[in-house]
Order: sequence, then C-alpha cells, then structure tokens
Amino acid sequence: MRAYLTGGTGFVGAWLLRHLAESGDTAVAPGPEVEVLDLELLAGDLAAARPEVVYHLAALTHVGRSWSEPGETFRVNALGTLNLLEAAARCDDPPTVVLVSSAEVYGPATDAKPLDEQAELRPVTPYAASKVAAEFLGLQAFLGRGLRVVRARPFNHVGPGQSEDFVVSALARRMIEAELTRTGTVRVGNLAASRDFTDVRDVVRAYRLLATYGVAGEAYNICSGRAISVSVLADQMAALVSGEVRLLEDPALFRPVEVPVLLGDCSKLVAATGWRPKLALTSTLKDVLEYWRGRLS
Repeated sequence: MRAYLTGGTGFVGAWLLRHLAESGDTAVAPGPEVEVLDLELLAGDLAAARPEVVYHLAALTHVGRSWSEPGETFRVNALGTLNLLEAAARCDDPPTVVLVSSAEVYGPATDAKPLDEQAELRPVTPYAASKVAAEFLGLQAFLGRGLRVVRARPFNHVGPGQSEDFVVSALARRMIEAELTRTGTVRVGNLAASRDFTDVRDVVRAYRLLATYGVAGEAYNICSGRAISVSVLADQMAALVSGEVRLLEDPALFRPVEVPVLLGDCSKLVAATGWRPKLALTSTLKDVLEYWRGRLS
C-alpha cells in the first residue's frame, strides 16, 4: 500500500514507518514545512503523494500539559484533523484515513468492567475533549462526505524511544539515573492510577490492519484488556535495575484531574482483524530501561 503519515517524526510514527517498510508498503511522511494547520500546503502534499491510506498521528499528546495549553491543544488536535480530512477529501481518489484518537475520550470509568466502543465519551481533560472533537469530525466526514475514516482508540502504549513526558518512560529514565548515580531515590506521581498498557510495536500493527480490514465510520479500541497500577509497574521496573530503588511521591508530578482506571476491551478489533498483542509487558519494560541505559550511560 502507498501510505502517508502525519506525525511521522514522532515516537509512534517512527515505529509505524518501520512496520510499514517491513510489510512492503511505500510510506511518505511530510517534511517539517508541511503542518496540519496549513490546509493548502497539506492538501498539495497529500495530492502529490497519492496515498491509498493516510495515518493521522499528528497531535499534541501530553495530557498534563493540555491543562496549561488548552487552546493550542484543541487547535492542533481538532483543527489539524479538520484540515487533514479536507485535504483527503480533495484528492482525486480519496484515501482511507486511519484517524488516531485516544482512550482518554472515555474519561473515568463508571464501573470496573473493560470499556468497549459503545461506552459513553466523558472527557475530563482538555486533551480528551480535543480528541472527542477530532473523532466527531472524522465521523462527520464519513457520514456527510463518504470519506473512508476508521477511528482508532489506543489505550496507553509504551516502548523504546518514547518521551519522558509519559509515565513508563519517565520512570525508566529516573530509575536508570538512580542506578548510574547510586542515589536510589526515584520521584513518582500518582501510584494508584491503573492503566491498560500495550507495546507500541503491537499498536502500529493494529493501525495497519485497520487500514485494510477496519470498517469505515467505526471506532476500534487498541489495548491489552489488562490494567496494571503504576505502583505495581514501578515495582516491576525497580526489580529490573541494579541497586535499591526508593519511590518518593512528588506532588508536582500529579495531574489536576486523574482518571483512576482506564481498561479496555479489544474484542471488536480482534474480530475485525485477528490482531492480538504479541509482546509481554515485562519485555517492553526491559526494552525501555535498556533504551535509557544506552542514552544515559
């Protein structure tokens, strides 16, 4: 397939480009001069690329920072999506668009059951609200213009190369710093939160499968179906580094509003594509720690 990626220089984009190349696809990511906020440049670049599928990853993804930058978060995530959809619709042969959303759109769970795609959308952060808006723009483009839009709702995904703005990578960096300096103390935020973690290499496989087998207009969760608390996660990581690790809660690392549990049901994705996660979380944690060990040592 001929593919076009927005956000191709980011953490997930880099892994998706690698997976597409390994799968025999031809992938194009726009240069830095082409931004999703510039409709005309984006439309021209997309038309020249003539893709069969567009993976729309470009977004501001830091949930905590969205509280201090709500306007910019909404502008990039919602208006950027509107521009991407308009650019796709202008193509002579409009491509399928895999629109990457987020499980944050669900907000706090009302019970302990895994969330499926029929769950109510209850965004509690500016980031989540921007993703709800982006999703509904994608749905409108499908219903109103017939554009083939498939919405992906990934839950927390992790792996080597991720920014330390995210919990697993942040913990890994601090633990390797403690290992190398022999200080032993690692600052942590909310240890009680539980999340459904999937390796980014499994997530990008799901994106490509959705481009082929996903039904236009539908949304699909991408998740493991298992939740783990940050506390247990931190203990597992601490066991993988040398020396004693002491966790020290830092109020500065807490978010204004925290979703206590985010757990997904991926049965719809499995039924449509046959996808299942292949990489165990322990293996992912080892890879992330090794990544930071290489960066810092």
